[in-house]
Amino acid sequence: MDISKKIAQELNIKQWQVDAVIQLIDEGNTIPFIARYRKEKHGSLDDEQLRNLDERLTYLRNLQDRKETVLASIEEQGKLTEELRAQIEAAETQVLLEDLYRPYRPKRRTRATIAKEKGLEGLANIILLQMTDKSIEDEAADYVDPDKEVADVAEAIQGALDIIAESIADEADYRTTIRKKTMEEGLLISTAKKPEEKSVYENYYDFDGKLSKISGYQVLAINRGEKEKILAVKIEAPEEEILRYLAKKVIHGDNSQTELYLKEAIEDSYKRLIAPAIEREIRNDLTEKAEDGAIRVFGKNLEQLLMQPPIAGKVVLGWDPAFRTGCKLAVVDATGKVLDTIVVYPTEPQNKVEETKRIVKKLIEKYNIELISVGNGTASRESELVIVDMLKEINKPVQYIITNEAGASVYSASKLATEEFPNFDVGQRSATSIARRLQDPLAELVKIDPKSIGVGQYQHDMNQKKLSEALGNVVEDCVNNVGVDLNTASASLLEYVSGISKPIAKNIVAYREDNGRFASRKELLKVAKLGPKAFEQCAGFMRISDGKNPLDATSVHPESYGAAEKLLEKLGYDMEDIKGGLTGLSLMAKNRKKLAEDLDLGQETLDDIIKELEKPGRDPRDEMPKPILRSDVLEMKDLKEGMILKGTVRNVIDFGAFVDIGVHQDGLVHISKLTDKKFVKHPLDVVSVGDVVEVKVLSVDMQKKRIQLSMIL
Repeated sequence: MDISKKIAQELNIKQWQVDAVIQLIDEGNTIPFIARYRKEKHGSLDDEQLRNLDERLTYLRNLQDRKETVLASIEEQGKLTEELRAQIEAAETQVLLEDLYRPYRPKRRTRATIAKEKGLEGLANIILLQMTDKSIEDEAADYVDPDKEVADVAEAIQGALDIIAESIADEADYRTTIRKKTMEEGLLISTAKKPEEKSVYENYYDFDGKLSKISGYQVLAINRGEKEKILAVKIEAPEEEILRYLAKKVIHGDNSQTELYLKEAIEDSYKRLIAPAIEREIRNDLTEKAEDGAIRVFGKNLEQLLMQPPIAGKVVLGWDPAFRTGCKLAVVDATGKVLDTIVVYPTEPQNKVEETKRIVKKLIEKYNIELISVGNGTASRESELVIVDMLKEINKPVQYIITNEAGASVYSASKLATEEFPNFDVGQRSATSIARRLQDPLAELVKIDPKSIGVGQYQHDMNQKKLSEALGNVVEDCVNNVGVDLNTASASLLEYVSGISKPIAKNIVAYREDNGRFASRKELLKVAKLGPKAFEQCAGFMRISDGKNPLDATSVHPESYGAAEKLLEKLGYDMEDIKGGLTGLSLMAKNRKKLAEDLDLGQETLDDIIKELEKPGRDPRDEMPKPILRSDVLEMKDLKEGMILKGTVRNVIDFGAFVDIGVHQDGLVHISKLTDKKFVKHPLDVVSVGDVVEVKVLSVDMQKKRIQLSMIL
């Protein structure tokens, strides 16, 4: 198989692009580095295309390795024909490869192998070839041999049929056709083990869905219901059609002596050997596809969450709400430094509302707090009511925002949080994290395992290794897209930078602690274990403000500094002019093709340098929708059918989007209510996490705490 040709066809890109990327990957370059600094080599493929290419490359190389193992095993058995070799080499999936290998794979002792040990293969061939005029009982009589434990004719015939059943089951072409028929016409059926019991799986108590059309979220829900022993699940295949197909393939001519026996062997082969295996394969395949879809959605949601614009330059009060143990507060200055922490008790059972207001007012006055970030966990609603009441009593423009605190408790109890705040308890750490999430969501959220951030669906039911890798890639792409301040970034943030491992991230922080600020990117080469290759991969993503070289504050890679300096000289600027941004540089830099040749640069790299010099260190997050800041409270009982409200998309799932409209309980916009302008295949085609949207209230169920919303106004 020509791997690069196949990938090019699958991803609908040119083969030379695939070849170039494979070479760059094999040379040890990271995907963010390839995407940003090697555009000429691969024709400006984006992060997503490069990740897909890398994933397919890994799969197809593993497939190639497996083919070599399979070929060697069959050759060792002396059974490798040229036709079989060609089939194996042409196999494009693991499933097809394993189908071809099945007859030759070393087996545990089966009914067929036992029958062969008893010398019944000859009788099996007589029945299978349908070449006898004698009755099968007469043929079988010759194989009765007490020494071989074949006691009578019936046992001999049964053994022969077991051999035939296994040979039918091992035929790769049959399995491929049966798998296809089952997939096209079969049903996934789930029923309740105890129909009278209430559960969240009631939609699946009497469910059947076509295998070819079933949704990923339905597959994952049914899997979980089965795992929790609430649902019984099976695949219903077009059995009669499959048995007719097998009979047509196996029974040739018209031999009344063998026909009934062959039909018996066919039915046994399908029901005992083929159907259970294909059911397992199809369910595994459905699960894998559902997981891949859910991981993709989770990744997109996570990306949007990480890329939320920071609210910079404000002193923030982080508020971690609770009942019995009190609400933990942390005041964080504009740089993220903790100025003060305290515990207040405005909620049940203490209800010290007035005391809380007095304390918080003093904090606002003392530290000039402009924003309160309230976690959306337990007692969030009660805390919000106290805050709104208090804001009405002060003469300062203080606003608040309900912040998704998913993962804050995981972080606050982690080893990392203990190292960062050794003298804080978990509540103080959590309140600090809730405050910092507003100031720089990316820098704070990278400290938390992406799976705990709360923007996924069925994440605990998935292949955890695959999920971690995919989400890790998303975080890596976001961090490198934004860039990091080399002099302030934590080790948690640095380890996601292209080319930087966990130990090197810690070494960078240690170097900074021992030697003070980095004055230039080149100084990175003095960091322990950070060699020339790691420097090449990471340097462009590191930023140094007020360093020796103004280019160190931009995304221009050190390898292009010479060209950038020549460009500035040509257009009449010097290095100091970079700091304020060279507005209009793109208009001055005419005839890009010739300019690129003069500077010995690729045109894509030149375009990137010009774009960066116009707005040095620009933050791509600035283009994202800003969070909604509130100064008044809305309760669920205040909602009326038909109300139009502004809200923030908190989570996107296969069947819709959850929107925070400021009433603690997120409302659901079903996929059918996202838009009437076009058919929506997936909600992500219309909305993303963090989007600020206008919604209409359709219905409110106070008892079930459910709000139905519509974006069709």
